[in-house]
Amino acid sequence: MSGADVPAIAVRGLRKNYGEVEAVRGIDVEVRQGEVFGFLGPNGAGKTTTIGMLCTLVRPTGGSAAVAGHDVVRERHEVRRNIGLVFQDPTLDGYLSAEQNLRFHAELYGVPKATVPGRIREVMEMVALWDRRDAKVLTFSGGMKRRLEIARGLLHSPRVLFLDEPTVGLDPQTRAAIWGYIDRLRRAEDITIFMTTHYMEEAEYCDRIAIIDHGEIVVVGSPEALKAGVGEDRVQIHTADDDAAIAALHERFGLPATVREGAVTFAVASGEEFVPALFARLGVPIRAVSVSRPSLDDVFMKYTGSTIRDAEAESATANWARMMARR
Repeated sequence: MSGADVPAIAVRGLRKNYGEVEAVRGIDVEVRQGEVFGFLGPNGAGKTTTIGMLCTLVRPTGGSAAVAGHDVVRERHEVRRNIGLVFQDPTLDGYLSAEQNLRFHAELYGVPKATVPGRIREVMEMVALWDRRDAKVLTFSGGMKRRLEIARGLLHSPRVLFLDEPTVGLDPQTRAAIWGYIDRLRRAEDITIFMTTHYMEEAEYCDRIAIIDHGEIVVVGSPEALKAGVGEDRVQIHTADDDAAIAALHERFGLPATVREGAVTFAVASGEEFVPALFARLGVPIRAVSVSRPSLDDVFMKYTGSTIRDAEAESATANWARMMARR
């Protein structure tokens, strides 16, 4: 296999247990060189734990993984030299200037001193922060800090850049702007990007995504292919009696339905054409109806049985229950 054919990331049966808790349950995945690959799943699904193992910060319980051709257990130092990492939580020093933060990173990674000034200017110009190089980071907005962290992750010219929830906590407009920068960076740097997210619109920027739920990968594919695989529209109705509406959908149309996000939700081909029959034959007053083309949330629901919002709510409830049980 030539160098160009070696996957940027190769994972086989990767597992991580914390006592009796299986955070990651034997996942298999390959990421091609130059690809933007996303892990899509709710909080608590195992995304951050997986990134921790791939970046050598967490030791796997079982299985194997290689990043940039190096084993994450046996060749930890080689892996670290070939990756950049943007953590979910901010790690910049707010009392240092933007440039000082990058110089400190360059020293940690042994970037040749002669190349540091030019490289700092290059990556800061990529994220449109060169004119703020002397400003203290504590004066930056959340979006500016994220852009600076991405520039820092690129400073030592890594082959793979890991982004753990790169736009969490940012407003939709800023998230879109960040992804505009990331797209330009990928073309300029010719690197592989592995990112995690629970934002559906963010996953659309990926070449391929893996949906992960309860520590397991349930499906992998391009956003377009996954949505095409759903093949049906999502219909949501608000009624005076959701239980009666669910029963009527089953009895009169043979359609399974559930309550999701406060509405009776079901899938049907040609949803807009189905709506007149729905009003005529359901037998339960309908207050509102919406029809949407397949989305990644529909893909998530098809393979997991819930929407990502419901999965996050369930995870939060389970975490609260575990916390109370320890008291």
